[in-house]
Amino acid sequence: MNEMTGEDRCLPPALADVARAEFDYADGDGIDFDPYDVFYSAEETTGWLRQWTGNPDVDGDAYRVFGQNGAGGLAAVWYGRPGRPLTEQPVVFMGSEDECGVVAGNLSDFLWVLADGTGPLESVLYEEHEARPNLELTELAERHATTPRRPARDIITEARAEFPTFTDGIDELCR
Repeated sequence: MNEMTGEDRCLPPALADVARAEFDYADGDGIDFDPYDVFYSAEETTGWLRQWTGNPDVDGDAYRVFGQNGAGGLAAVWYGRPGRPLTEQPVVFMGSEDECGVVAGNLSDFLWVLADGTGPLESVLYEEHEARPNLELTELAERHATTPRRPARDIITEARAEFPTFTDGIDELCR
């Protein structure tokens, strides 16, 4: 169980700006992402995670859900670094079709992933996605990011290397 405050249920300014951005699906060539203007409540997160895993005992304390793709997969901040602030936690995606993985090692890197034209779902399916940099999202990342700009592929690879057991942990929740 993670110890968190009510303050971590408020979107940080960067995610609030992401929620106001336009995401173009472009008939499958763009970003399939619909950001929320608030995090899911604790109850909504737990309810969804129980349904998704089939495990009635799991709780959603470790996740802050902030968006979804068209098929209902969810993007979330995952408290994978105990004791660190929300903005330093990894961003993950849990899809409706078993797509699952770490998207970025922190919120700042997530902004650069978006700027590179890659959304949460596309991050998990990266081998099948061609990045198309987005000017609006690049400007957003330039305003908020605290990490240097890097290609989405590098950020995703780095995050997967740092959290190689994330999907194993999800498999455990499903039992």
